[in-house]
Amino acid sequence: MAVLKRDSDYHTYADYLVWSHSCGDELIDGVAYSREPRGHSPPHQWTLGELSRQLANALRDKPARVLIAPLDIRLPKHTEVDDLVDTVVQPDVFIVSDIRKLDERGLRGAPDWLAEILSPSTASHDQVVKLPAYERAGVREVWFVHPFDRTLTIYLLEEGRYGRPTILELTGQTQLTAVPGVAVDWDRALADIPVLCDGDD
Repeated sequence: MAVLKRDSDYHTYADYLVWSHSCGDELIDGVAYSREPRGHSPPHQWTLGELSRQLANALRDKPARVLIAPLDIRLPKHTEVDDLVDTVVQPDVFIVSDIRKLDERGLRGAPDWLAEILSPSTASHDQVVKLPAYERAGVREVWFVHPFDRTLTIYLLEEGRYGRPTILELTGQTQLTAVPGVAVDWDRALADIPVLCDGDD
């Protein structure tokens, strides 16, 4: 599922509402990106489903909520109205503690934590194009889940910047830093997923 620039024009959220589809379209600093209209692979779906299930169970008695794509996150740079926002993203799964940020359009403002499940065709877009937008918006913790090599890359926000990432194997449990008391059990999450080849989603 390759990520492609839609055109060379500058776009805002008002433009995005005219031409965007329900899944895969994003804006980064006014540049419009679209994904090829093809569904995610079963391993991607399995990983996302188990990850969101574990998080939802852990948050059951907490005020925070876990949500999954497709859902637009508008990331304003200042106090501009929605129509002028030029960055709209759809991470695979995210957690928001302040539910006042949620409205009928999705989420306005940074989630506390988010994860992107990478594939060979989307990894560069997620890590090179989207990560600076997450940093600027103040997303406190970003996970890049690499199901093909079974590693996890974690970025934590410190004084407004992401420091050197931590890279872990997808084994045992990993605690979320931005959302205390929540962890992901990778042995359980990946138990029913076969060893992956270098496919794509």
